[in-house]
Amino acid sequence: MLARFRPTLSATTAALRSVSIRQLSTTRTARSDAIFIHRDTPENNPSIRFEFDAKNLDEAQRIMAKYPPQYKKAAMIPLLHLAQKQNGWTSLPVMNYIAKFLEVPPMRVYEVATFYTMFNRNPVGKYFLQVCTTTPCQLCGSSKIVETIEKHLGIKLGETTSDKLFTLVEVECAGACINAPVISVNDDYFEDLTPESTVKLLDDLKSGNPVKRGPVSGRNNCEPLGGQTTLTTPPPGPGFMVRNDL
Repeated sequence: MLARFRPTLSATTAALRSVSIRQLSTTRTARSDAIFIHRDTPENNPSIRFEFDAKNLDEAQRIMAKYPPQYKKAAMIPLLHLAQKQNGWTSLPVMNYIAKFLEVPPMRVYEVATFYTMFNRNPVGKYFLQVCTTTPCQLCGSSKIVETIEKHLGIKLGETTSDKLFTLVEVECAGACINAPVISVNDDYFEDLTPESTVKLLDDLKSGNPVKRGPVSGRNNCEPLGGQTTLTTPPPGPGFMVRNDL
């Protein structure tokens, strides 16, 4: 009896074999260039003392005054930012100090500091170079800016120069798309960059020469490169287009 079904089974098997099987593929796992598990080091351990200096202590008190006493923990992010500006990076002693300052468990500060990438958990150079490589900057040549910096300073993304002057990292969207490509040096933006102007900027920073933040192309802020096309005359004063009897 089974012999009657053999031709059908054979045909079904052949049909199944002829069906193309969809192949699954995966990409390489993208790993972070930072690790958020703390390990004591000579420059980052609980025995190191940190506290606000007199100037920043006054600023911290002004920040705290913006929040009701029962919600003072809401000042955690601006206080961490202030502490990082003083210390250069957000070390374990910095986080422990902020926890004590706000009277919260240290873990609450650790959670915030390790979540936001703007808090540097490792030492950085005097000039913290953040190159935006999101689509608008990429289309305007940010990859060449990265290559220029790496070649000129002799470091790769995520590294610091041996003299501790420069640290180079890649960031997503600096929010200055119209002035792309852009580099953030600490808290200042330098925009409309070219490989040549980038080298000059790095040399000026290294030599201690004054640098002008903003577009290096000469345009004013976000004005069109070819000059203004609107709002080219002084604005009319109060009462413009209003009836005289009103």
